[in-house]
Amino acid sequence: MDAAQGVGAGSAEAAGAADREPLTEELLARLLASATPQEYLEQTQVGERDLAAYLHALLGQKGLTRAGVLRASGVNPSFGYQVFQGVRGPSRDTAIALAFGFGCDLREAQRLLRRAGHSELYCKVRRDAVIIFCLEHGYTRFECDDELFRLGEKTIGSGSAEASK
Repeated sequence: MDAAQGVGAGSAEAAGAADREPLTEELLARLLASATPQEYLEQTQVGERDLAAYLHALLGQKGLTRAGVLRASGVNPSFGYQVFQGVRGPSRDTAIALAFGFGCDLREAQRLLRRAGHSELYCKVRRDAVIIFCLEHGYTRFECDDELFRLGEKTIGSGSAEASK
């Protein structure tokens, strides 16, 4: 059982709800047991990813502020506030930067990427493997960029208008 489950009301409750996302295997079992695809889609709300709600749940769960997360992630504050409001969607690299800004572990970062509509980090991809290592070892976004640069990989903030320089 997740540690976030059973915690008090409010933001912690929303964070717990964010952590109870069904496993792919569970969703597949529901799909195969459904009489029609429509029945499955109505029951599971597949494809409904609310990134803004997940970001706000993480803020409450981790006791952080938007300004602090944006500063730690290196994301442009104007753009970042639009992402938090659900007005704009982040690029994959900006979503990864936000994961670092939140101090996410790999599971939380993968969920953030999915909610943002991007592919998860994949350990068979050299750059993704470095990012996974950095997330799991508590590196900052900027320390991860140093590691990526050292290994000849594209840094998280390179070439993005969404990142603060």
